Amino acid sequence: MFRFDKDLKVYLHRDPIDFRAGINSLSILVEQAMRLNPMSSALYVFGNRRCDKIKILGWSGNGFWLLMKRLEAKDHFVWPDSKTQIVTLSVEQLHWLIEGINITAVQRHPKRNYARVS
Repeated sequence: MFRFDKDLKVYLHRDPIDFRAGINSLSILVEQAMRLNPMSSALYVFGNRRCDKIKILGWSGNGFWLLMKRLEAKDHFVWPDSKTQIVTLSVEQLHWLIEGINITAVQRHPKRNYARVS
């Protein structure tokens, strides 16, 4: 699997979409429903009702690209349980979502900043 640049912003659309939607429909959805710029340096993630498919829309400077992953058997993606319409993820969390990890259950150690060693 390839890796996304860690500095990209990732926006997850909470509601399921019609998976017949292509680049044009998804870019309009980003612009009108999410109120974001589809041509910014970001990834926009969409899922279907059964949570067994995701689409990722991105802009590469001179055109859109669209990635899709479909899970087989009874596997499904674990969508974050959030009350907001748009969920912001890190690229690392996106990779976890793609791999099937429940990102709301994962908890990191907090970052510590110390002024000195002793």
